[in-house]
Amino acid sequence: MSGTTAGDACELPAVTDAAACALPGAAPTVPGRIWVGPSQQERFGLLRRAKSVAIVGASNNPARASYFVVTYLLSSTAYDVYLVNPRETEILGRPVYASLGDLPVRPDIVDVFRRHDDLPGVAQEAIEAGARTLWLQLGSWNEDAAAIAEEAGLSVVMDRCIKIEHARFHGGLHLAGFDTGVISSRRQLLAR
Repeated sequence: MSGTTAGDACELPAVTDAAACALPGAAPTVPGRIWVGPSQQERFGLLRRAKSVAIVGASNNPARASYFVVTYLLSSTAYDVYLVNPRETEILGRPVYASLGDLPVRPDIVDVFRRHDDLPGVAQEAIEAGARTLWLQLGSWNEDAAAIAEEAGLSVVMDRCIKIEHARFHGGLHLAGFDTGVISSRRQLLAR
């Protein structure tokens, strides 16, 4: 090798980007993001301890992500699920509440499907409702909302889907994000 000494040949290249060393599944480094969320084990603990989940921004539209999450939580978990949307009265045969303050319980987790600018206000509502965790869905990141919630003692999860996290922790999710229905690592033989 020309231009290198014996010692140089065995050295690792200098790392210029911290993301190059990130572990698989670690949150990507995004410029401007300062807040650091709970670890995988901490998120598992939040989901494990929770008994109730309030979905803020629940929708009656099957094409919406919130509708998909609601159907998953109702069919695949033991959580008491409460739906919050001032424009709806019923979704999937369940009552819908106008605000977190109208709920008959103190929700353990407040899962939020709202616009970015609404998130600090929802964080304040979650505090007033006595929630333990503010959970912002995929694509939702608001450090002001996180600061408001954490200052009041709430745990905060941002930019993560509660359905995906629950399914992943409970063995119901393929690496690609789909429920395979197969428990074995062997391929299923299909009858011809």
